[in-house]
Amino acid sequence: MPAEQEPPQQQPLHQAYDTALLDLDGVVYAGPDAIPFAVESLDAARSAGMHLAYVTNNASRTPEAVAAHLSELGVPAAAGDVITSAQAAARLVAEKVPAGSAVLVVGGAGLVQAVEERGLRPVRSLDDDPSAVVQGYDPSVGWRQLAEAAYAVQRGLPWVASNTDMTIPTARGTAPGNGTLVAAVRAAVGVDPEVAGKPLPPMHRETVIRTGAKRPLVVGDRLDTDIEGAFNGGVDSLLVLTGVSRAEELPQASPKHRPTYVAADLRGLLRAQPALVGGVSPSCGGWSAAVDESGRVVFTARGEDPFDGLRALCALTWPAVDAGERVPEWRKALAELGLA
Repeated sequence: MPAEQEPPQQQPLHQAYDTALLDLDGVVYAGPDAIPFAVESLDAARSAGMHLAYVTNNASRTPEAVAAHLSELGVPAAAGDVITSAQAAARLVAEKVPAGSAVLVVGGAGLVQAVEERGLRPVRSLDDDPSAVVQGYDPSVGWRQLAEAAYAVQRGLPWVASNTDMTIPTARGTAPGNGTLVAAVRAAVGVDPEVAGKPLPPMHRETVIRTGAKRPLVVGDRLDTDIEGAFNGGVDSLLVLTGVSRAEELPQASPKHRPTYVAADLRGLLRAQPALVGGVSPSCGGWSAAVDESGRVVFTARGEDPFDGLRALCALTWPAVDAGERVPEWRKALAELGLA
């Protein structure tokens, strides 16, 4: 870091990092609707010079369709701003088979386009003599497509999955994700696919290639994909509590699931805040956490921002998690913060 640059925790995050690598479902939108405060927060970050890139494990839609949806919501975006797990999966497949090969696609338009972008020929049946199988989420995927994948994998064809997220957030609630569809094929054939999407390295590689980010900040709503993916890539992360993961998952989170920062929503991108990882102690922002005689976490002092209380709580419990020791009972303290 240049000597004249302030540490990230002393700057608003949109000034401390050059590129936000934003997850979409549960961060920017849920189904057809924008998450509250997302549009105005992203507009402010963009206006201040931050590059916004949209990184999604959802392989069903093309980058053009995703960009159009974002623009309709008031978040101007071009297809080049969108990086999908379909693109990461297609690159993996292209590295395994000759140019122009037929590839059995189990998924939607986003996966078809990504395969074509890599100079491969998408097909829908084993009868078309494919050289590999690539599978991604799409609402249209049914038994016949899953069966074709199973037949092909049994023949020994390479099998790449865009991601294995078991759930996806929708406007109506949580729904089965691509992981459930992959599990159906796996159960039939007893083989595991190679996985491209978050939290695994191929997705991070695809993102870096396409964005050219120098100091990226991963912004996501899931500890097991977005935050773990940032950990695997060696970059900082911001967890927003507008999607899948909740505050109650943090006090006992393993190192790979610990975000650098945490906020209620994307307004946190515009604020300076202390880093959760290595940046806070059990005293943070006026909050002080301690363990009482009964082994419970209590707050001995209280500040104004409940997220500072959460940071103090995690700073107290994480050393016990790391040491494999009994973690102090923290649930009552978390409830006091109103974040549970």
